[in-house]
Amino acid sequence: MSFSSFGLSPALLKTLADQNYTQPYPIQKEAIPAILKKKDILGIAPTGSGKTASYVLPVLMNLQGSSFAKNRHAQVLVLVPTRELAVQVRDVFIQFGSELPERVRISAVFGGVSINPQMIGLQGVQVLIATPGRLLELVESNAVHLSEIDTLVLDEADKMLNLGFQDEMKRIFALLPQKRQNLLFSATLSDNLSGINQILLHDPVVIKLEPEPESLDLIEQTGYFVPLEKKGPLLRYLIKKNELKQVLVFTSSTFQADNVADKLCKNGIDAVSIHSKKSQGARTEALREFKTGKLQVLVTTDLLARGIDIEFLPHVINYELPRSPKDYIHRIGRTGRAENPGTAISFVTPEDQHHFRIIQKKMGKWVTMIDSANLDLKTY
Repeated sequence: MSFSSFGLSPALLKTLADQNYTQPYPIQKEAIPAILKKKDILGIAPTGSGKTASYVLPVLMNLQGSSFAKNRHAQVLVLVPTRELAVQVRDVFIQFGSELPERVRISAVFGGVSINPQMIGLQGVQVLIATPGRLLELVESNAVHLSEIDTLVLDEADKMLNLGFQDEMKRIFALLPQKRQNLLFSATLSDNLSGINQILLHDPVVIKLEPEPESLDLIEQTGYFVPLEKKGPLLRYLIKKNELKQVLVFTSSTFQADNVADKLCKNGIDAVSIHSKKSQGARTEALREFKTGKLQVLVTTDLLARGIDIEFLPHVINYELPRSPKDYIHRIGRTGRAENPGTAISFVTPEDQHHFRIIQKKMGKWVTMIDSANLDLKTY
């Protein structure tokens, strides 16, 4: 099956060819034809499986030849949990829509930056990508209206419905027309998500792609038994001793992310933290420096993990373990991609040992463990 078999326009097919998209991913094979027929979708597929293009392409196609809505009345609303993902989705829309004969007006809105330029940018908007809080601010300012929304997309719906967005999203749903196409995409199917899809979706096409077990085979996993007070020296030891470059470090809080990055910098290691409390400009710049290899270490939280998509990321370190096995797999899955091997290291305190055994059991793989007591960390 090829992209041309979906009935996409010549302009979209040309863009796909120019961007070296040759064969559709499995989720795209199922989602694109269904979305073109205006079906509701529940798409569950691993990160990196092509979910974004699976809705961007047919949404752009469906907009061609459609009657334009009134000014500041968007036709398509894409809700995302983070600023980074909003920018990423907007860029995909712009990329695929660049050759369309009928120009599609696309805008992304999110907090952490001035609202005024975003208000101006909503003139004539057709596709609006938004984080919930900023969207509601713009609605309350009459900068945009949701009564003409024809298609609603929830991207990374599992995260959105587990991060305290529920009240904001209920307010948004109340502003939308009852008759619309609903597209839910997620990396996992949580209890919250299964509950909300019963409310939002009407006779949906359900697409569920399980992550391939061998997808973790390219990742060399190692765990270190380490007391809490030795985590900092161990991290610096591993980075310096092994001369690690492009290291993504996960922490459980914004405070800890800042603390880890500061300690690394004080010990001569180039590191920056990014999290929800940093300005959008600072986050964008840090991510750009990291992706290009100019920044050695990026310290972050699970909240921003979905906006970090680096094809050849070599090293992931869990400075603190995530709460769930699914989040653990998502974290380490940032490396070992596109047939390139990677390493994933986890710090395990005495209090973490039971939890880490559960993670390994759920993952179906046992991690090689090393006792940090046998390492000389005194000078680190």
